[in-house]
Amino acid sequence: MLSRWTTPWRLIVLLVVSFLLVVLLEYAHVPAALLLGPMITAIVLATNGAGMTLPRPIFLMAQSILGMMIANSLPLTVFSKIAQEWPLFLMGTLSTIIASSFLGWLLSRTGLLPGTTAIWGSSPGAASAMTIMSEAYGADMRLVAFMQYLRVACCAIAAALVARLFHNEGFTAAPIDWLHVSSWSEFAITLGVLSLACVVAVALRLSSGPLLLALLVGLIIKFSGVLPIVLPNVFLALSFAVLGWAIGFRFTRQALEHAWHVFPHVFGAIIALIAINACVALLLIYFADIDPLTAFLATSPGGADSVAIIAAATNTDVAFVMAMQVARFLLVLIAGPMLARWLSNHRMA
Repeated sequence: MLSRWTTPWRLIVLLVVSFLLVVLLEYAHVPAALLLGPMITAIVLATNGAGMTLPRPIFLMAQSILGMMIANSLPLTVFSKIAQEWPLFLMGTLSTIIASSFLGWLLSRTGLLPGTTAIWGSSPGAASAMTIMSEAYGADMRLVAFMQYLRVACCAIAAALVARLFHNEGFTAAPIDWLHVSSWSEFAITLGVLSLACVVAVALRLSSGPLLLALLVGLIIKFSGVLPIVLPNVFLALSFAVLGWAIGFRFTRQALEHAWHVFPHVFGAIIALIAINACVALLLIYFADIDPLTAFLATSPGGADSVAIIAAATNTDVAFVMAMQVARFLLVLIAGPMLARWLSNHRMA
């Protein structure tokens, strides 16, 4: 039994298997491989009696890093692009959020998922952020993670199929230099800002504070240009691993069986959301004269990272695609908690 393993052996297996899974998932171009590999490893260990508890400060710091990474990934031109074509962005963004919220509300009424889990799990975009934030609002973070990353995988497959349909050439991700650090001094400053944001968020007892406060600080730094944000790829990989382990170690056999039990319902809701967004894409094609692949990628409710890879390697309007993804992402982050509370209060109405 794995439960007899000592802590050093558990740690070695955790690190080795997590690394191997990440490599395999990255090779297969699976979205969010850096988080999913460690999460799957932790789930296997936890459900077989070899779970571990991560120090809370490390988990909170990983949340802060995620928030800063999100802020740093936003292109400086995104808001000007949204301002220029705001009616299209408003329609594309709100339609996805309304559709996903309605489907989440329907799932919550079935009683298959506890608390606000169905609503948080159905939230489109910002999968990592929604998963981390959900626990503070009464959701089961394990099942939210299951729903979010199942949606990300399904949307990535759908986007890839549409890309193949409208674009014959293959698409590949740009190679990543994992060990490169542009400036150690600037990385130290970034780390100091992250640590301060994390401490302040904990002191203020903000719900999902480390992530949201780091995101806010990161946006101020990014768009003011007062400081460079330096987050080495290997540092981000470790942070995602910590988040994946923290989620995975919370799983039990009962939670895993529950996830399998609700799989058909969750999968059906995801397919319905993809179909609804395809209809919105058709409206963009017909009324705004946007090419089919750009319209579908822009309205895709999956992960922005996988959409970005496909868009960048195909003949699409990359700026429009990413601006739509970013607009929805920011709106979900801002309105998500309020919308989840409101829907959960009315789920039994």
